[in-house]
Amino acid sequence: MSTLTAKKPKKTCDDINCPFHGTLSLRGRALEGIVVSDKMDKTIVVRRDYLKYVPKFRRYERRRSNISAHNPPCLEIKAGDKVKLAECRPISKTVSFVVIEKLEEGPGGGKS
Repeated sequence: MSTLTAKKPKKTCDDINCPFHGTLSLRGRALEGIVVSDKMDKTIVVRRDYLKYVPKFRRYERRRSNISAHNPPCLEIKAGDKVKLAECRPISKTVSFVVIEKLEEGPGGGKS
């Protein structure tokens, strides 16, 4: 792993795209968000809420974006969990981030 710090999971896996047990290197941005969907194989959808300033009205608006991220089997991430993502090389057409840490255990509800 590069300069991004995360706790190494206790469980091991044989995934080649795992930053802990495979050969995937990390770079660029680190983001946080809540897992909305974990229905794909080794891929999750993470919702990121943020504020955008609107100069005309001199106030902020709430926005959200969905990011597809690789989910290594050793982390056992489920819908509703709060996770930390790190940027990596493109793994597929939509996946350029990988989960490196589970920050909070979610209620497991999924979409809110």
